Amino acid sequence: MDIADAHVHFFSPAFYRTLAEQKKVPEVGSLLGWEVPESPELLADRWVAEMDRRKVTHAMLIATVPNDTASVQAAVARHPGRFGSVSMVNPLLANATANVPAGIFLFPAMHRYSLHDERVRPVIAEAKLVYVHCGVLSVGFRRKLGLPSLFDMRYSNPIDLHGIALEFPHVRFVIPHFGAGYLREALMVADLCPNVYLDTSSSNSWMRYQTGGITLADVFRRSLDVVGPKRILFGSDSSWFPRGWVSSVLEAQVQALSDAGADTETVQAILGGNLRALMAETVSSQ
Repeated sequence: MDIADAHVHFFSPAFYRTLAEQKKVPEVGSLLGWEVPESPELLADRWVAEMDRRKVTHAMLIATVPNDTASVQAAVARHPGRFGSVSMVNPLLANATANVPAGIFLFPAMHRYSLHDERVRPVIAEAKLVYVHCGVLSVGFRRKLGLPSLFDMRYSNPIDLHGIALEFPHVRFVIPHFGAGYLREALMVADLCPNVYLDTSSSNSWMRYQTGGITLADVFRRSLDVVGPKRILFGSDSSWFPRGWVSSVLEAQVQALSDAGADTETVQAILGGNLRALMAETVSSQ
Protein backbone atom coordinates (compact mmCIF):
# COMPACT_ATOMS: atom_id res chain seq x y z
CA MET A 1 0.00 0.00 0.00
CA ASP A 2 1.05 3.62 -0.50
CA ILE A 3 2.73 5.18 2.53
CA ALA A 4 2.87 8.87 3.42
CA ASP A 5 5.16 9.79 6.30
CA ALA A 6 4.16 12.69 8.57
CA HIS A 7 7.47 12.91 10.45
CA VAL A 8 10.82 12.98 8.61
CA HIS A 9 13.66 15.15 9.93
CA PHE A 10 15.59 16.97 7.20
CA PHE A 11 19.17 17.14 8.44
CA SER A 12 20.45 19.84 6.11
CA PRO A 13 23.95 21.33 5.81
CA ALA A 14 22.73 24.17 8.06
CA PHE A 15 21.70 21.61 10.70
CA TYR A 16 25.22 20.16 10.79
CA ARG A 17 26.83 23.62 10.79
CA THR A 18 24.70 24.61 13.78
CA LEU A 19 25.76 21.55 15.75
CA ALA A 20 29.42 22.10 14.86
CA GLU A 21 29.21 25.69 16.09
CA GLN A 22 27.65 24.54 19.36
CA LYS A 23 30.25 21.77 19.75
CA LYS A 24 33.04 24.18 18.72
CA VAL A 25 34.51 21.74 16.22
CA PRO A 26 35.01 21.96 12.44
CA GLU A 27 32.39 19.31 11.68
CA VAL A 28 30.22 16.75 13.49
CA GLY A 29 29.42 14.22 10.77
CA SER A 30 32.39 12.04 11.66
CA LEU A 31 31.55 12.23 15.37
CA LEU A 32 28.00 11.05 14.70
CA GLY A 33 28.86 8.61 11.91
CA TRP A 34 26.36 10.36 9.64
CA GLU A 35 26.62 11.64 6.10
CA VAL A 36 26.69 15.44 5.76
CA PRO A 37 24.86 16.49 2.57
CA GLU A 38 26.40 18.97 0.16
CA SER A 39 23.18 20.93 -0.34
CA PRO A 40 19.47 20.83 0.55
CA GLU A 41 18.66 20.00 -3.06
CA LEU A 42 20.93 16.95 -3.12
CA LEU A 43 19.57 15.83 0.24
CA ALA A 44 16.04 16.15 -1.18
CA ASP A 45 17.07 13.98 -4.13
CA ARG A 46 18.51 11.43 -1.71
CA TRP A 47 15.26 11.31 0.20
CA VAL A 48 13.18 10.89 -2.94
CA ALA A 49 15.36 7.97 -4.04
CA GLU A 50 15.00 6.42 -0.58
CA MET A 51 11.25 6.97 -0.58
CA ASP A 52 10.92 5.38 -4.02
CA ARG A 53 12.88 2.38 -2.77
CA ARG A 54 10.58 2.07 0.25
CA LYS A 55 7.37 2.91 -1.67
CA VAL A 56 6.73 6.08 0.34
CA THR A 57 4.73 8.54 -1.76
CA HIS A 58 4.90 11.69 0.41
CA ALA A 59 6.77 13.01 3.43
CA MET A 60 6.46 15.96 5.76
CA LEU A 61 10.00 17.28 6.18
CA ILE A 62 11.01 18.89 9.47
CA ALA A 63 13.63 21.63 9.69
CA THR A 64 15.19 20.62 12.98
CA VAL A 65 17.03 23.79 13.99
CA PRO A 66 15.56 27.31 14.15
CA ASN A 67 15.97 29.54 11.09
CA ASP A 68 16.43 26.65 8.66
CA THR A 69 13.21 27.17 6.75
CA ALA A 70 15.11 27.83 3.53
CA SER A 71 16.47 24.26 3.49
CA VAL A 72 13.12 22.50 3.63
CA GLN A 73 11.57 25.02 1.27
CA ALA A 74 14.32 24.24 -1.23
CA ALA A 75 13.45 20.55 -0.92
CA VAL A 76 9.75 21.23 -1.44
CA ALA A 77 10.51 23.43 -4.46
CA ARG A 78 12.68 20.69 -5.98
CA HIS A 79 10.07 17.95 -5.45
CA PRO A 80 6.74 19.72 -4.89
CA GLY A 81 4.70 16.61 -5.50
CA ARG A 82 6.45 14.64 -2.78
CA PHE A 83 7.17 16.93 0.15
CA GLY A 84 5.52 19.31 2.57
CA SER A 85 7.48 20.97 5.35
CA VAL A 86 7.35 22.31 8.88
CA SER A 87 10.10 24.46 10.37
CA MET A 88 11.25 24.70 13.95
CA VAL A 89 10.25 28.12 15.28
CA ASN A 90 11.17 29.60 18.65
CA PRO A 91 8.55 32.28 19.46
CA LEU A 92 10.88 33.84 22.04
CA LEU A 93 13.35 35.01 19.39
CA ALA A 94 13.16 38.66 18.42
CA ASN A 95 12.40 37.96 14.75
CA ALA A 96 10.01 35.06 15.33
CA THR A 97 7.05 36.67 13.57
CA ALA A 98 9.03 37.63 10.47
CA ASN A 99 8.33 35.42 7.46
CA VAL A 100 6.55 32.67 9.38
CA PRO A 101 6.16 29.69 7.02
CA ALA A 102 2.86 27.92 6.48
CA GLY A 103 4.08 24.94 8.46
CA ILE A 104 5.82 25.33 11.82
CA PHE A 105 7.03 23.06 14.63
CA LEU A 106 6.94 24.30 18.22
CA PHE A 107 9.05 22.79 21.03
CA PRO A 108 7.83 24.48 24.24
CA ALA A 109 9.88 22.27 26.58
CA MET A 110 13.04 22.67 24.50
CA HIS A 111 12.84 26.45 24.29
CA ARG A 112 11.27 26.81 27.74
CA TYR A 113 8.06 28.73 27.17
CA SER A 114 4.36 28.24 27.77
CA LEU A 115 1.96 27.99 24.85
CA HIS A 116 0.03 30.70 26.68
CA ASP A 117 2.94 33.13 26.41
CA GLU A 118 1.75 36.24 24.56
CA ARG A 119 4.57 35.81 22.02
CA VAL A 120 3.22 32.45 20.78
CA ARG A 121 -0.13 33.55 19.36
CA PRO A 122 1.25 35.93 16.70
CA VAL A 123 3.38 33.09 15.33
CA ILE A 124 0.52 30.59 15.23
CA ALA A 125 -1.76 33.18 13.63
CA GLU A 126 0.51 33.24 10.56
CA ALA A 127 0.60 29.46 10.10
CA LYS A 128 -1.68 26.85 8.56
CA LEU A 129 -0.10 23.74 10.07
CA VAL A 130 1.46 23.61 13.54
CA TYR A 131 3.23 20.62 15.06
CA VAL A 132 3.59 20.89 18.85
CA HIS A 133 5.96 18.55 20.62
CA CYS A 134 4.54 17.42 23.96
CA GLY A 135 5.64 14.93 26.58
CA VAL A 136 9.07 13.35 26.91
CA LEU A 137 11.76 15.00 24.79
CA SER A 138 15.16 13.39 24.33
CA VAL A 139 17.48 14.41 21.48
CA GLY A 140 19.86 11.56 20.84
CA PHE A 141 22.30 13.41 18.61
CA ARG A 142 22.84 16.10 21.25
CA ARG A 143 23.51 13.45 23.87
CA LYS A 144 25.93 11.67 21.53
CA LEU A 145 27.82 14.93 20.97
CA GLY A 146 27.88 15.76 24.67
CA LEU A 147 25.79 18.90 24.16
CA PRO A 148 23.48 20.03 26.97
CA SER A 149 19.72 19.72 26.61
CA LEU A 150 18.21 22.01 29.21
CA PHE A 151 14.59 21.17 28.56
CA ASP A 152 11.71 21.91 30.93
CA MET A 153 8.81 19.46 30.97
CA ARG A 154 6.55 21.95 32.74
CA TYR A 155 5.73 23.17 29.26
CA SER A 156 5.09 19.77 27.66
CA ASN A 157 1.46 18.99 28.52
CA PRO A 158 -0.94 18.74 25.54
CA ILE A 159 -3.66 20.32 27.67
CA ASP A 160 -1.89 23.64 27.09
CA LEU A 161 -2.89 23.36 23.43
CA HIS A 162 -6.63 23.21 24.14
CA GLY A 163 -7.39 26.92 24.27
CA ILE A 164 -5.01 27.70 21.41
CA ALA A 165 -6.61 25.13 19.11
CA LEU A 166 -10.06 26.53 19.86
CA GLU A 167 -8.84 30.07 19.22
CA PHE A 168 -7.41 29.16 15.81
CA PRO A 169 -9.91 26.73 14.25
CA HIS A 170 -8.49 27.33 10.76
CA VAL A 171 -5.07 26.01 11.84
CA ARG A 172 -4.36 22.28 11.84
CA PHE A 173 -2.38 21.12 14.87
CA VAL A 174 -0.40 17.87 15.12
CA ILE A 175 0.73 16.29 18.40
CA PRO A 176 3.60 13.90 17.57
CA HIS A 177 4.28 10.53 19.20
CA PHE A 178 0.72 10.23 20.56
CA GLY A 179 1.71 12.88 23.11
CA ALA A 180 4.94 11.08 24.13
CA GLY A 181 3.68 9.98 27.53
CA TYR A 182 0.61 12.19 27.68
CA LEU A 183 -1.68 9.90 25.69
CA ARG A 184 -4.70 10.61 27.87
CA GLU A 185 -4.24 14.37 27.65
CA ALA A 186 -3.56 14.28 23.90
CA LEU A 187 -6.75 12.29 23.36
CA MET A 188 -8.73 14.72 25.49
CA VAL A 189 -7.54 17.70 23.44
CA ALA A 190 -8.09 15.93 20.12
CA ASP A 191 -11.57 14.87 21.21
CA LEU A 192 -12.50 18.45 22.09
CA CYS A 193 -10.78 20.10 19.08
CA PRO A 194 -11.52 18.72 15.61
CA ASN A 195 -8.47 20.55 14.20
CA VAL A 196 -6.03 18.50 16.32
CA TYR A 197 -4.32 15.42 14.88
CA LEU A 198 -2.03 12.80 16.37
CA ASP A 199 1.09 11.42 14.72
CA THR A 200 2.32 7.93 15.48
CA SER A 201 6.04 8.51 14.93
CA SER A 202 9.10 6.86 16.43
CA SER A 203 9.37 3.78 18.62
CA ASN A 204 6.88 5.18 21.16
CA SER A 205 9.19 4.11 23.96
CA TRP A 206 7.19 6.42 26.24
CA MET A 207 4.82 3.47 26.74
CA ARG A 208 7.17 2.16 29.43
CA TYR A 209 5.98 5.02 31.65
CA GLN A 210 2.35 3.86 31.44
CA THR A 211 0.76 1.61 34.02
CA GLY A 212 -1.01 -1.62 33.18
CA GLY A 213 1.35 -2.90 30.50
CA ILE A 214 -0.03 -0.85 27.63
CA THR A 215 0.93 -2.02 24.13
CA LEU A 216 1.10 -0.16 20.83
CA ALA A 217 -2.07 -1.97 19.78
CA ASP A 218 -3.76 -0.56 22.90
CA VAL A 219 -2.58 2.93 21.93
CA PHE A 220 -4.06 2.62 18.46
CA ARG A 221 -7.27 1.11 19.79
CA ARG A 222 -7.81 3.95 22.28
CA SER A 223 -6.91 6.59 19.72
CA LEU A 224 -9.33 5.17 17.18
CA ASP A 225 -12.06 4.99 19.82
CA VAL A 226 -11.63 8.67 20.72
CA VAL A 227 -10.35 10.42 17.60
CA GLY A 228 -11.53 8.12 14.83
CA PRO A 229 -9.54 7.03 11.77
CA LYS A 230 -9.18 10.37 9.96
CA ARG A 231 -6.95 12.34 12.36
CA ILE A 232 -4.17 9.84 12.99
CA LEU A 233 -1.04 10.27 10.86
CA PHE A 234 1.64 7.63 10.39
CA GLY A 235 5.15 8.89 11.10
CA SER A 236 8.51 7.14 11.12
CA ASP A 237 10.77 9.79 12.73
CA SER A 238 13.41 8.99 10.10
CA SER A 239 16.31 11.41 9.90
CA TRP A 240 19.90 10.59 8.97
CA PHE A 241 21.84 8.76 6.31
CA PRO A 242 23.15 6.15 5.73
CA ARG A 243 20.39 4.66 7.90
CA GLY A 244 17.69 6.25 5.73
CA TRP A 245 14.02 5.51 6.16
CA VAL A 246 13.21 3.43 9.26
CA SER A 247 11.07 0.61 7.89
CA SER A 248 10.95 -1.19 11.26
CA VAL A 249 8.62 1.53 12.59
CA LEU A 250 6.16 0.87 9.77
CA GLU A 251 6.31 -2.87 10.34
CA ALA A 252 5.62 -2.50 14.06
CA GLN A 253 2.70 -0.15 13.48
CA VAL A 254 1.11 -2.27 10.77
CA GLN A 255 1.19 -5.20 13.18
CA ALA A 256 -0.22 -3.05 16.00
CA LEU A 257 -3.07 -1.85 13.79
CA SER A 258 -3.86 -5.46 12.90
CA ASP A 259 -3.80 -6.44 16.57
CA ALA A 260 -6.09 -3.50 17.32
CA GLY A 261 -8.63 -4.83 14.82
CA ALA A 262 -8.35 -1.93 12.36
CA ASP A 263 -9.98 -2.61 9.00
CA THR A 264 -8.28 -2.06 5.64
CA GLU A 265 -9.85 1.36 5.07
CA THR A 266 -8.65 2.58 8.47
CA VAL A 267 -5.14 1.27 7.93
CA GLN A 268 -4.89 2.93 4.52
CA ALA A 269 -6.11 6.24 5.95
CA ILE A 270 -3.58 6.23 8.80
CA LEU A 271 -0.63 5.06 6.73
CA GLY A 272 -1.12 7.53 3.92
CA GLY A 273 -4.51 8.95 3.06
CA ASN A 274 -4.84 11.26 6.06
CA LEU A 275 -1.49 12.96 5.51
CA ARG A 276 -2.06 13.38 1.79
CA ALA A 277 -5.39 15.07 2.54
CA LEU A 278 -3.80 17.29 5.19
CA MET A 279 -0.99 18.29 2.85
CA ALA A 280 -3.45 19.18 0.10
CA GLU A 281 -5.26 21.42 2.59
CA THR A 282 -2.32 23.11 4.30
CA VAL A 283 0.91 23.13 2.29
CA SER A 284 -0.16 24.68 -1.00
CA SER A 285 1.38 28.02 0.00
CA GLN A 286 4.74 26.59 1.09
